[in-house]
Amino acid sequence: MSPADVEKLRGALAAEHAVLYAYGLLGARTSGSLRDKMSAAFDAHRARRDQLRTLITARGGRPVEADPSYALPFFPSDQALAAKLAVRLEAGVTAAYLELAAAQDSDLRRYAALAMQEAVTRSYAFRPAQPPAFPGMPVSAPAPSPTSSASPSHGGG
Repeated sequence: MSPADVEKLRGALAAEHAVLYAYGLLGARTSGSLRDKMSAAFDAHRARRDQLRTLITARGGRPVEADPSYALPFFPSDQALAAKLAVRLEAGVTAAYLELAAAQDSDLRRYAALAMQEAVTRSYAFRPAQPPAFPGMPVSAPAPSPTSSASPSHGGG
């Protein structure tokens, strides 16, 4: 195992610690279906945290410990801001897994790809509207219009 791969695992673990802290705060400040989504995200990240700890120790590394607290990019004062922060959290953890996707170990690259896919999918659950089918394309592209030229008629004859 490459020492660089262990450091990438440690980076992903540090990101999971930070996300868990934030989701703990968000879960306590939300209600209804949003709180259910926050709790599900918390559980998913807790499972990833535990897996990362196992991966690190199995490779002879020492897992990073969680900090006592983390600074949030902003304080969510309502449900909409809590959802916005959740999207930002998922983007941050995706970036940490993107670094792990550059690992030498192909199993770790697959692990990172799956973790990124889950984080991005989870982030869309917190967005108010679904993204366009083809990101980057105009939302209301003009539909092709049929040609108005008359086709020659074929007589039976």
